[in-house]
Amino acid sequence: MTKDVIALTPRMPDPWAVLAGLLSGGPDKLVGTRGEGAVIQLCDAQGRPLVSVEAPLLVSVEGEAERLLGTTAPPVPYWWTEARATTGVAEAEQLAGAFATRIAALVGGSAWPPDAAGSLAVVKTDGVSVAPEAAAAQPAIDVLTEKVAVVIQDRPVVAMTAWLSDALRAAAEAGLGLQIVSPAGATLSPAVRDALGGWPSRWIVQDDRDGYYDGLTGAVLRWQDGAFDPVRSPDATEDDPRTPVAAVYQVVHDAGDRQLGLTFRMVHPADERLMLGGGLETVWRELTGEPPAGWGTSEPANLPWSPARLTDVAYERAPEPTWFVVVGNRSRPGIATVRVTRTKAGVEEEVTLAFGYGADEEPPLDALPAAAEALATRHRLQSMVVQLRRARRDVAVPPRFEGPGVPLAFVLGAEEVRAMPGDRARRTPLAEQPVRLGPRTRPALYYPLPGDPSDLAGWREFERLMRHLKGA
Repeated sequence: MTKDVIALTPRMPDPWAVLAGLLSGGPDKLVGTRGEGAVIQLCDAQGRPLVSVEAPLLVSVEGEAERLLGTTAPPVPYWWTEARATTGVAEAEQLAGAFATRIAALVGGSAWPPDAAGSLAVVKTDGVSVAPEAAAAQPAIDVLTEKVAVVIQDRPVVAMTAWLSDALRAAAEAGLGLQIVSPAGATLSPAVRDALGGWPSRWIVQDDRDGYYDGLTGAVLRWQDGAFDPVRSPDATEDDPRTPVAAVYQVVHDAGDRQLGLTFRMVHPADERLMLGGGLETVWRELTGEPPAGWGTSEPANLPWSPARLTDVAYERAPEPTWFVVVGNRSRPGIATVRVTRTKAGVEEEVTLAFGYGADEEPPLDALPAAAEALATRHRLQSMVVQLRRARRDVAVPPRFEGPGVPLAFVLGAEEVRAMPGDRARRTPLAEQPVRLGPRTRPALYYPLPGDPSDLAGWREFERLMRHLKGA
């Protein structure tokens, strides 16, 4: 059942509209706040939240409602007001729906999902009680154990919303894993996949046949000892702990779509003139002909692309690391995550970027050397890996096997080339020798790799190259 309800409105909900929405539980319902007033909560008689409402977010990037909700939003800019109902309380879901319906009725717009829009009448919640404070203290967390925090997400795309970002941070600070449960048919935003980390954090998908399985590995799961863990096969041993794989995960849907993925790291001197985001914009322009469309510190990405504003946010949060999501225009699906970290070497930018292409579209592989050279000569590139993989054009992550990418190229920055002893970086065991990027006296090196997605030759060559560069 839906736990999140969102009002999409052309105007910002004013205080009176918000008050009318909050009165959907009646005038005697308790109201509390969290996050220095950024979250308003309708609470039960013991002060525990039934519905948590986040401050309205102004979205100035086209296509985000379509990408994340599968619905049409008002023309940009529009306001995104999100309410989360406490899990397992039917009245709480009705409250969230009534809240969004009242907001849309007063300031225009619509409520998502369409079937959540309910009556404008007061929802009866007499005698309703919710989870203990330990679980209810964090609005996004539905179940809390000694091992994990569990979040239930009934959305078409499980995205790195502000709710989920807070839950991920809270779980990490408590030393817990984060386990996200979603229904069959949901997909995962690459931003969540990249941030989820390893065990015991998981993306758990409900399935009619196998019950639950890991959406990224296919392992069949069961709730065991306070967490979702893999089921052991009957013939498993200590040396070979086999795990059944969900049948639906093994069904291959190959529509001919592909994704071009780039992962690169840049290290900048820490000075006041530093401008972040320039390297990402350079690559985006080289491969698509236009800059990114928008960015944000959560999804939806709500701000028009601006390296200056992105830099200001990272500067204000330093020395703590900062995470961003960057999206492209609808004509060329693309998404990137950027992690900015202050280290002894300077300011590091780590970027994971993917563009989607349909069966009738060709990825711009010829533009890769120029993009790499621009990074190496203008943005202090340390290293980059380029891959091509069979995956969805919309860059969403489905709960089924898509296969690994095949390395197309590896790039080593000028400082790293210079630091290697002798002529190791220039003379490799590969069939194709590296291409020099930048000035001859201080070049970066571009290593082409076999890029046929039908075999693993690219990975074998990539492994040989890495062993050679490390002196193994």
